[in-house]
Amino acid sequence: MIKIKFLDNLFYISFVILLFGCGASKTAKDEILAKKITFDKYVNTISKKIDLQEKKIYRLENIGVCASNKFDGARLNNFKKLNDSTALVVINPENEPINNSANYGFKIWSEESKSFYLKFIYPEDYNHRYIPKLKKNGEWSTINNSSISKKRGFTTIKVNLTTDTLTVAAQEIHNSTDVKNWYTGLIKNKEIFVKTYSAGKSYLGKNIPVLDIYKGGKKNKEIIVILTRQHPPELTGYYAFQNFLKTILNESKLSDDFLTKYRVLAFPIVNPDGVDLGHWRHNYGGVDLNRDWSIYNQPEIKQVVNFIEKSKIEGESKIILGIDFHSTSKDVYYTNKDKASTSMPNFEKEWFNALEKNIPTYKVNKRGSNPGKPVSKAWFFKAHKAVALTYEVGDKTPKSFIKFKSEVAANEMMKILINNKNK
Repeated sequence: MIKIKFLDNLFYISFVILLFGCGASKTAKDEILAKKITFDKYVNTISKKIDLQEKKIYRLENIGVCASNKFDGARLNNFKKLNDSTALVVINPENEPINNSANYGFKIWSEESKSFYLKFIYPEDYNHRYIPKLKKNGEWSTINNSSISKKRGFTTIKVNLTTDTLTVAAQEIHNSTDVKNWYTGLIKNKEIFVKTYSAGKSYLGKNIPVLDIYKGGKKNKEIIVILTRQHPPELTGYYAFQNFLKTILNESKLSDDFLTKYRVLAFPIVNPDGVDLGHWRHNYGGVDLNRDWSIYNQPEIKQVVNFIEKSKIEGESKIILGIDFHSTSKDVYYTNKDKASTSMPNFEKEWFNALEKNIPTYKVNKRGSNPGKPVSKAWFFKAHKAVALTYEVGDKTPKSFIKFKSEVAANEMMKILINNKNK
Protein backbone atom coordinates (compact mmCIF):
# COMPACT_ATOMS: atom_id res chain seq x y z
CA MET A 1 0.00 0.00 0.00
CA ILE A 2 1.11 3.56 -0.70
CA LYS A 3 1.17 5.71 2.41
CA ILE A 4 -0.11 9.26 2.06
CA LYS A 5 1.38 11.72 4.48
CA PHE A 6 -1.03 13.56 6.75
CA LEU A 7 -0.19 17.02 5.41
CA ASP A 8 -0.54 15.89 1.81
CA ASN A 9 -3.88 14.30 2.63
CA LEU A 10 -5.04 17.41 4.44
CA PHE A 11 -4.03 19.56 1.48
CA TYR A 12 -5.95 17.32 -0.93
CA ILE A 13 -9.11 17.35 1.19
CA SER A 14 -8.92 21.13 1.62
CA PHE A 15 -8.44 21.60 -2.10
CA VAL A 16 -11.43 19.41 -2.98
CA ILE A 17 -13.62 21.26 -0.46
CA LEU A 18 -12.52 24.57 -1.93
CA LEU A 19 -13.09 23.40 -5.49
CA PHE A 20 -16.42 21.66 -5.06
CA GLY A 21 -17.80 22.85 -1.73
CA CYS A 22 -17.82 26.53 -2.59
CA GLY A 23 -20.16 27.79 -5.25
CA ALA A 24 -21.93 24.52 -5.93
CA SER A 25 -24.21 26.16 -8.48
CA LYS A 26 -22.98 25.90 -12.08
CA THR A 27 -21.89 28.96 -13.98
CA ALA A 28 -22.17 29.29 -17.75
CA LYS A 29 -18.50 28.39 -18.01
CA ASP A 30 -19.12 25.14 -16.12
CA GLU A 31 -21.95 23.96 -18.33
CA ILE A 32 -21.32 20.91 -20.48
CA LEU A 33 -22.03 21.76 -24.11
CA ALA A 34 -21.59 18.16 -25.28
CA LYS A 35 -24.11 15.52 -24.39
CA LYS A 36 -22.89 12.71 -22.18
CA ILE A 37 -22.05 9.52 -24.05
CA THR A 38 -22.98 6.05 -22.83
CA PHE A 39 -20.43 3.25 -23.22
CA ASP A 40 -20.79 -0.49 -22.73
CA LYS A 41 -17.86 -0.62 -20.30
CA TYR A 42 -18.34 1.75 -17.39
CA VAL A 43 -15.21 3.34 -15.93
CA ASN A 44 -15.35 5.20 -12.62
CA THR A 45 -13.71 8.60 -13.17
CA ILE A 46 -14.71 10.26 -9.92
CA SER A 47 -11.65 11.89 -8.33
CA LYS A 48 -9.47 9.73 -6.08
CA LYS A 49 -6.74 10.49 -3.56
CA ILE A 50 -3.20 10.72 -4.82
CA ASP A 51 0.19 10.37 -3.19
CA LEU A 52 2.00 13.69 -3.45
CA GLN A 53 5.75 13.15 -3.51
CA GLU A 54 7.73 15.21 -1.04
CA LYS A 55 9.82 17.76 -2.90
CA LYS A 56 13.30 17.80 -1.39
CA ILE A 57 17.03 17.30 -1.82
CA TYR A 58 18.18 13.88 -0.58
CA ARG A 59 21.71 13.73 0.84
CA LEU A 60 23.45 10.40 1.38
CA GLU A 61 25.70 10.81 4.38
CA ASN A 62 29.38 9.83 4.17
CA ILE A 63 29.41 9.21 0.42
CA GLY A 64 28.73 12.74 -0.83
CA VAL A 65 25.89 11.91 -3.24
CA CYS A 66 22.74 14.04 -3.56
CA ALA A 67 19.51 13.74 -5.53
CA SER A 68 16.66 16.18 -6.04
CA ASN A 69 13.08 16.13 -7.31
CA LYS A 70 12.56 19.88 -6.89
CA PHE A 71 11.50 20.64 -10.45
CA ASP A 72 8.41 20.26 -12.63
CA GLY A 73 8.26 16.83 -14.24
CA ALA A 74 10.25 15.11 -11.49
CA ARG A 75 9.28 11.82 -9.84
CA LEU A 76 11.29 10.52 -6.89
CA ASN A 77 9.61 9.22 -3.74
CA ASN A 78 12.72 8.29 -1.77
CA PHE A 79 16.47 8.00 -2.22
CA LYS A 80 18.33 5.77 0.21
CA LYS A 81 21.86 4.47 0.62
CA LEU A 82 22.26 0.73 0.02
CA ASN A 83 26.06 0.74 0.28
CA ASP A 84 28.95 3.07 -0.55
CA SER A 85 28.50 2.60 -4.28
CA THR A 86 24.73 2.11 -4.62
CA ALA A 87 21.54 4.00 -3.84
CA LEU A 88 17.95 2.77 -3.84
CA VAL A 89 15.71 4.90 -6.07
CA VAL A 90 12.17 4.50 -4.74
CA ILE A 91 9.44 5.26 -7.27
CA ASN A 92 5.74 5.01 -6.41
CA PRO A 93 2.70 5.77 -8.58
CA GLU A 94 0.35 8.63 -7.78
CA ASN A 95 -2.35 6.12 -6.77
CA GLU A 96 -3.63 2.67 -7.59
CA PRO A 97 -4.86 0.80 -9.60
CA ILE A 98 -2.77 2.16 -12.43
CA ASN A 99 -1.20 1.20 -15.73
CA ASN A 100 2.33 -0.18 -15.37
CA SER A 101 4.08 2.90 -16.77
CA ALA A 102 6.59 3.59 -14.03
CA ASN A 103 7.66 7.20 -14.51
CA TYR A 104 10.68 8.72 -12.81
CA GLY A 105 12.83 11.82 -13.05
CA PHE A 106 15.43 13.34 -10.72
CA LYS A 107 18.70 15.23 -10.65
CA ILE A 108 21.81 13.71 -9.10
CA TRP A 109 25.35 14.90 -8.36
CA SER A 110 28.36 14.05 -6.21
CA GLU A 111 30.95 15.95 -4.20
CA GLU A 112 33.64 14.11 -6.15
CA SER A 113 33.74 12.31 -9.49
CA LYS A 114 32.82 8.64 -9.23
CA SER A 115 30.95 5.77 -10.82
CA PHE A 116 27.73 5.07 -8.95
CA TYR A 117 24.86 2.59 -9.14
CA LEU A 118 21.13 3.32 -8.94
CA LYS A 119 18.78 0.45 -8.10
CA PHE A 120 15.13 1.16 -8.92
CA ILE A 121 12.54 0.05 -6.39
CA TYR A 122 8.85 -0.09 -7.35
CA PRO A 123 5.83 -1.38 -5.42
CA GLU A 124 5.03 -5.06 -5.80
CA ASP A 125 3.62 -6.05 -9.21
CA TYR A 126 5.21 -3.07 -11.01
CA ASN A 127 8.40 -3.12 -13.02
CA HIS A 128 10.76 -0.97 -15.04
CA ARG A 129 9.25 0.19 -18.39
CA TYR A 130 11.41 3.02 -19.74
CA ILE A 131 15.10 2.91 -20.67
CA PRO A 132 16.72 5.78 -18.71
CA LYS A 133 17.42 9.06 -20.48
CA LEU A 134 20.30 11.21 -19.24
CA LYS A 135 20.69 14.98 -19.50
CA LYS A 136 24.15 16.47 -19.11
CA ASN A 137 25.18 20.00 -20.08
CA GLY A 138 21.77 20.63 -21.60
CA GLU A 139 21.86 17.59 -23.91
CA TRP A 140 19.73 14.45 -23.65
CA SER A 141 20.95 10.96 -24.49
CA THR A 142 19.80 7.39 -23.90
CA ILE A 143 21.86 5.39 -21.44
CA ASN A 144 24.14 2.75 -22.94
CA ASN A 145 22.81 -0.81 -22.69
CA SER A 146 26.06 -1.88 -21.05
CA SER A 147 25.21 0.38 -18.10
CA ILE A 148 21.93 -1.44 -17.36
CA SER A 149 21.61 -4.70 -15.46
CA LYS A 150 18.49 -6.66 -14.50
CA LYS A 151 18.60 -9.26 -11.75
CA ARG A 152 15.80 -10.88 -9.76
CA GLY A 153 13.26 -8.41 -11.12
CA PHE A 154 15.27 -5.29 -10.22
CA THR A 155 16.81 -2.83 -12.67
CA THR A 156 20.13 -1.19 -11.78
CA ILE A 157 21.98 1.40 -13.82
CA LYS A 158 25.54 2.69 -13.65
CA VAL A 159 26.12 6.45 -13.96
CA ASN A 160 29.22 8.61 -13.82
CA LEU A 161 28.74 11.40 -11.29
CA THR A 162 30.53 14.72 -10.91
CA THR A 163 29.78 17.99 -9.15
CA ASP A 164 27.74 18.94 -12.23
CA THR A 165 24.08 17.95 -12.20
CA LEU A 166 22.99 14.86 -14.11
CA THR A 167 19.28 14.39 -14.84
CA VAL A 168 18.02 10.81 -14.93
CA ALA A 169 14.52 10.30 -16.31
CA ALA A 170 12.21 7.71 -17.82
CA GLN A 171 11.75 10.02 -20.78
CA GLU A 172 13.11 13.43 -21.65
CA ILE A 173 11.48 16.03 -19.43
CA HIS A 174 8.98 18.19 -21.30
CA ASN A 175 6.92 19.88 -18.60
CA SER A 176 4.12 22.38 -19.16
CA THR A 177 6.56 25.28 -19.43
CA ASP A 178 8.64 23.41 -22.01
CA VAL A 179 5.49 22.65 -24.00
CA LYS A 180 4.47 26.31 -23.97
CA ASN A 181 7.93 27.39 -25.10
CA TRP A 182 7.76 24.86 -27.93
CA TYR A 183 4.40 25.85 -29.40
CA THR A 184 5.08 29.55 -28.87
CA GLY A 185 8.22 29.21 -30.97
CA LEU A 186 6.42 27.07 -33.54
CA ILE A 187 3.72 29.63 -34.27
CA LYS A 188 5.96 32.71 -34.25
CA ASN A 189 5.14 34.85 -37.30
CA LYS A 190 2.15 32.58 -38.01
CA GLU A 191 -0.27 34.31 -35.66
CA ILE A 192 -2.39 35.53 -38.57
CA PHE A 193 -3.69 31.99 -39.08
CA VAL A 194 -2.87 30.34 -35.73
CA LYS A 195 -4.82 31.63 -32.75
CA THR A 196 -3.81 30.50 -29.26
CA TYR A 197 -6.55 30.08 -26.66
CA SER A 198 -7.06 28.50 -23.29
CA ALA A 199 -9.59 25.69 -23.32
CA GLY A 200 -9.79 26.14 -19.55
CA LYS A 201 -7.90 25.28 -16.39
CA SER A 202 -6.74 22.03 -14.88
CA TYR A 203 -7.39 20.90 -11.30
CA LEU A 204 -4.43 22.98 -10.12
CA GLY A 205 -5.31 25.96 -12.27
CA LYS A 206 -2.79 25.29 -15.04
CA ASN A 207 -3.61 26.37 -18.56
CA ILE A 208 -4.93 23.84 -21.08
CA PRO A 209 -3.75 25.43 -24.34
CA VAL A 210 -5.31 24.96 -27.76
CA LEU A 211 -4.13 26.18 -31.14
CA ASP A 212 -6.99 27.15 -33.47
CA ILE A 213 -5.65 26.94 -37.02
CA TYR A 214 -7.26 28.03 -40.31
CA LYS A 215 -6.86 30.55 -43.14
CA GLY A 216 -9.63 32.93 -44.13
CA GLY A 217 -12.96 32.61 -42.32
CA LYS A 218 -13.75 29.71 -40.02
CA LYS A 219 -17.44 29.43 -40.83
CA ASN A 220 -18.45 26.07 -42.35
CA LYS A 221 -14.89 24.74 -42.25
CA GLU A 222 -14.90 21.08 -41.24
CA ILE A 223 -12.74 20.46 -38.16
CA ILE A 224 -9.85 18.10 -37.47
CA VAL A 225 -8.86 17.67 -33.80
CA ILE A 226 -5.42 16.48 -32.67
CA LEU A 227 -4.36 16.07 -29.04
CA THR A 228 -1.65 14.57 -26.85
CA ARG A 229 -0.19 14.23 -23.33
CA GLN A 230 -3.25 12.75 -21.65
CA HIS A 231 -0.67 10.34 -20.16
CA PRO A 232 2.36 12.23 -18.81
CA PRO A 233 5.38 10.04 -19.73
CA GLU A 234 4.25 9.14 -23.25
CA LEU A 235 6.84 11.30 -24.98
CA THR A 236 7.21 9.44 -28.25
CA GLY A 237 3.56 10.18 -28.99
CA TYR A 238 4.22 13.82 -28.14
CA TYR A 239 7.16 13.88 -30.58
CA ALA A 240 4.86 12.53 -33.30
CA PHE A 241 2.28 15.21 -32.46
CA GLN A 242 4.97 17.90 -32.69
CA ASN A 243 6.15 16.86 -36.13
CA PHE A 244 2.60 16.24 -37.39
CA LEU A 245 1.54 19.74 -36.35
CA LYS A 246 4.76 21.32 -37.63
CA THR A 247 4.08 19.83 -41.06
CA ILE A 248 0.55 21.23 -41.12
CA LEU A 249 1.99 24.66 -40.33
CA ASN A 250 4.93 24.62 -42.77
CA GLU A 251 3.23 27.07 -45.18
CA SER A 252 3.78 24.89 -48.23
CA LYS A 253 1.23 25.04 -51.04
CA LEU A 254 -0.30 21.84 -49.66
CA SER A 255 -0.56 23.37 -46.18
CA ASP A 256 -2.01 26.59 -47.57
CA ASP A 257 -4.65 24.75 -49.62
CA PHE A 258 -5.52 22.53 -46.66
CA LEU A 259 -5.92 25.32 -44.12
CA THR A 260 -7.98 27.33 -46.58
CA LYS A 261 -10.48 24.47 -46.67
CA TYR A 262 -10.24 23.02 -43.13
CA ARG A 263 -9.81 24.04 -39.51
CA VAL A 264 -7.51 22.29 -37.03
CA LEU A 265 -7.82 22.32 -33.24
CA ALA A 266 -4.55 21.19 -31.64
CA PHE A 267 -4.24 20.43 -27.90
CA PRO A 268 -0.51 20.00 -27.05
CA ILE A 269 -0.91 19.13 -23.35
CA VAL A 270 -4.24 17.87 -22.03
CA ASN A 271 -2.88 16.83 -18.61
CA PRO A 272 -0.53 19.62 -17.42
CA ASP A 273 -0.89 18.73 -13.71
CA GLY A 274 0.06 15.10 -14.26
CA VAL A 275 2.98 16.10 -16.47
CA ASP A 276 4.41 18.59 -13.96
CA LEU A 277 3.88 16.22 -11.02
CA GLY A 278 5.74 13.42 -12.80
CA HIS A 279 2.71 11.15 -12.70
CA TRP A 280 2.75 7.70 -14.23
CA ARG A 281 -0.63 8.13 -15.94
CA HIS A 282 -3.25 10.14 -14.06
CA ASN A 283 -4.18 13.78 -13.48
CA TYR A 284 -4.30 15.54 -10.11
CA GLY A 285 -7.73 13.98 -9.60
CA GLY A 286 -6.09 10.55 -9.68
CA VAL A 287 -7.90 9.53 -12.87
CA ASP A 288 -6.85 8.27 -16.29
CA LEU A 289 -8.14 11.12 -18.45
CA ASN A 290 -8.47 8.82 -21.43
CA ARG A 291 -11.29 7.03 -19.64
CA ASP A 292 -13.33 10.16 -18.91
CA TRP A 293 -14.72 10.82 -22.40
CA SER A 294 -18.25 9.94 -21.28
CA ILE A 295 -19.58 12.01 -18.39
CA TYR A 296 -16.62 14.40 -18.05
CA ASN A 297 -15.96 14.19 -14.33
CA GLN A 298 -12.47 15.65 -14.67
CA PRO A 299 -12.02 19.35 -15.45
CA GLU A 300 -9.43 18.74 -18.16
CA ILE A 301 -11.69 16.60 -20.34
CA LYS A 302 -14.72 18.76 -19.62
CA GLN A 303 -12.83 21.85 -20.80
CA VAL A 304 -11.46 20.16 -23.92
CA VAL A 305 -14.87 18.77 -24.87
CA ASN A 306 -16.52 22.14 -24.28
CA PHE A 307 -13.99 23.91 -26.50
CA ILE A 308 -14.47 21.39 -29.30
CA GLU A 309 -18.27 21.65 -29.11
CA LYS A 310 -18.21 25.44 -28.90
CA SER A 311 -15.92 25.64 -31.94
CA LYS A 312 -18.24 23.38 -33.93
CA ILE A 313 -21.32 25.40 -33.01
CA GLU A 314 -19.78 28.82 -33.60
CA GLY A 315 -18.28 27.71 -36.91
CA GLU A 316 -21.55 26.09 -38.00
CA SER A 317 -19.52 23.05 -38.93
CA LYS A 318 -18.79 19.48 -37.92
CA ILE A 319 -15.95 17.37 -36.54
CA ILE A 320 -14.71 14.93 -39.18
CA LEU A 321 -11.44 13.56 -37.76
CA GLY A 322 -9.88 13.09 -34.32
CA ILE A 323 -6.31 11.86 -33.71
CA ASP A 324 -5.01 11.24 -30.19
CA PHE A 325 -1.22 10.74 -29.90
CA HIS A 326 0.09 8.24 -27.31
CA SER A 327 2.98 5.83 -26.63
CA THR A 328 3.08 2.10 -26.06
CA SER A 329 5.40 -0.87 -26.58
CA LYS A 330 5.38 -0.59 -30.39
CA ASP A 331 3.90 1.52 -33.17
CA VAL A 332 0.21 0.83 -33.73
CA TYR A 333 -2.95 2.63 -34.85
CA TYR A 334 -6.03 1.85 -32.77
CA THR A 335 -9.15 2.46 -34.83
CA ASN A 336 -12.91 2.07 -34.58
CA LYS A 337 -14.25 -0.93 -36.47
CA ASP A 338 -17.23 0.90 -37.90
CA LYS A 339 -16.06 2.90 -40.92
CA ALA A 340 -19.25 2.95 -42.99
CA SER A 341 -21.23 5.26 -40.70
CA THR A 342 -18.47 7.86 -40.32
CA SER A 343 -18.21 11.09 -42.28
CA MET A 344 -15.32 9.61 -44.34
CA PRO A 345 -15.78 5.83 -44.73
CA ASN A 346 -12.68 5.39 -46.94
CA PHE A 347 -10.29 7.74 -45.14
CA GLU A 348 -8.39 5.18 -43.06
CA LYS A 349 -7.86 2.82 -45.98
CA GLU A 350 -6.58 5.63 -48.20
CA TRP A 351 -4.37 7.05 -45.45
CA PHE A 352 -2.78 3.75 -44.45
CA ASN A 353 -2.19 2.84 -48.10
CA ALA A 354 -0.49 6.20 -48.62
CA LEU A 355 1.76 5.64 -45.59
CA GLU A 356 2.90 2.27 -46.89
CA LYS A 357 3.47 3.69 -50.37
CA ASN A 358 5.59 6.60 -49.13
CA ILE A 359 7.57 4.91 -46.33
CA PRO A 360 9.98 2.25 -47.65
CA THR A 361 9.42 -1.27 -46.22
CA TYR A 362 6.82 0.09 -43.79
CA LYS A 363 3.73 -1.95 -42.93
CA VAL A 364 0.89 -0.28 -41.02
CA ASN A 365 0.07 -2.01 -37.73
CA LYS A 366 -3.61 -1.39 -37.07
CA ARG A 367 -6.10 -2.78 -34.57
CA GLY A 368 -9.79 -2.09 -34.82
CA SER A 369 -12.28 -2.36 -31.99
CA ASN A 370 -15.82 -1.44 -31.14
CA PRO A 371 -16.14 1.75 -29.04
CA GLY A 372 -16.66 0.00 -25.71
CA LYS A 373 -14.51 2.15 -23.39
CA PRO A 374 -14.88 5.92 -22.90
CA VAL A 375 -11.64 6.87 -24.66
CA SER A 376 -11.14 9.78 -27.03
CA LYS A 377 -11.32 7.83 -30.30
CA ALA A 378 -14.62 6.27 -29.22
CA TRP A 379 -15.97 9.69 -28.19
CA PHE A 380 -15.19 11.26 -31.57
CA PHE A 381 -17.03 8.41 -33.26
CA LYS A 382 -20.05 8.28 -30.95
CA ALA A 383 -20.48 12.02 -30.47
CA HIS A 384 -19.70 13.14 -34.03
CA LYS A 385 -19.54 10.12 -36.34
CA ALA A 386 -16.01 11.29 -37.04
CA VAL A 387 -13.14 9.10 -38.14
CA ALA A 388 -10.96 8.67 -35.05
CA LEU A 389 -7.66 7.00 -34.24
CA THR A 390 -5.25 6.57 -31.39
CA TYR A 391 -1.84 7.18 -32.96
CA GLU A 392 0.47 5.07 -30.77
CA VAL A 393 4.26 5.31 -31.04
CA GLY A 394 6.64 2.73 -29.61
CA ASP A 395 8.65 3.64 -26.52
CA LYS A 396 11.84 2.74 -28.38
CA THR A 397 10.94 4.06 -31.83
CA PRO A 398 13.86 6.25 -33.02
CA LYS A 399 13.23 9.99 -33.14
CA SER A 400 14.33 10.12 -36.77
CA PHE A 401 11.64 7.63 -37.81
CA ILE A 402 8.99 9.30 -35.63
CA LYS A 403 9.73 12.58 -37.43
CA PHE A 404 9.71 11.06 -40.91
CA LYS A 405 6.53 9.04 -40.42
CA SER A 406 4.70 11.98 -38.82
CA GLU A 407 5.62 14.27 -41.71
CA VAL A 408 4.40 11.70 -44.24
CA ALA A 409 1.23 11.10 -42.20
CA ALA A 410 0.39 14.81 -42.04
CA ASN A 411 1.09 15.41 -45.73
CA GLU A 412 -0.95 12.41 -46.87
CA MET A 413 -3.82 13.34 -44.55
CA MET A 414 -3.92 16.82 -46.07
CA LYS A 415 -3.85 15.45 -49.64
CA ILE A 416 -6.70 13.03 -48.99
CA LEU A 417 -8.90 15.65 -47.33
CA ILE A 418 -8.30 18.21 -50.04
CA ASN A 419 -9.22 15.66 -52.69
CA ASN A 420 -12.32 14.61 -50.72
CA LYS A 421 -13.39 18.23 -50.48
CA ASN A 422 -13.00 18.72 -54.20
CA LYS A 423 -15.13 15.69 -55.12
